[in-house]
Amino acid sequence: MGEKETSRLEAFSDGVFAVAITLLILNIGLPEALLRNLPGDKDLWQALGSEWPAFAAYTVSFLNIGIMWLNHHRLFVHIKRVNTALIFINLMLLITIVFLPFPTSLLADYILSPNDHAAAVFYSGICLFMACCFDGLWLYASYHNRLLGKNGDTTAIKAISRQYLLGPLFYLLVFGVAWINTILCVVLTFALALFFALPSRAASSLVAMKIPANIVNRENEQIEEQEL
Repeated sequence: MGEKETSRLEAFSDGVFAVAITLLILNIGLPEALLRNLPGDKDLWQALGSEWPAFAAYTVSFLNIGIMWLNHHRLFVHIKRVNTALIFINLMLLITIVFLPFPTSLLADYILSPNDHAAAVFYSGICLFMACCFDGLWLYASYHNRLLGKNGDTTAIKAISRQYLLGPLFYLLVFGVAWINTILCVVLTFALALFFALPSRAASSLVAMKIPANIVNRENEQIEEQEL
């Protein structure tokens, strides 16, 4: 399969991303009883203010899906061929993304319950699985340049690999935090989304400062062996 099939995969993925990000807004709304009586400004502002957990969950999930779409596009700048295995991994990623509105709704309902962490654990668990699928997509495609272009930008490819090196571990950390503090889980998920929004070279520089040099060097050697 060549670039034509890659374009079809990207187009299908874009559609799923668009549906998932649209479904998020369905979780936001005011009580029907309140709207039926057409409340005054004061009551309406109070009602809108009380919905801040839904707004917060919506913002974090919108950012997560949007940046996941951005990075998906970045990957397919380098991925020039597809095969059945890559399509399957991509489908696993899309299944998770289109499912995200449901745990987002649960998170919004329980974000103010300090003793109830199941919703946060469920939400962060879905994000962890999503990160693993995304990493799996890139690792499979880039292994020995399996599906990458022959004249690809090796510097950019290395930067992407370094940026995603600890991605699942970061989300695993957030998953652990979710068992203890829901608000902190949401904040860390938001921060991770911003980190992965960075261009791969800038983000990989931040990662490199936090990873022992021998680990980074080993990763670079593996990538160089793949290029050979």
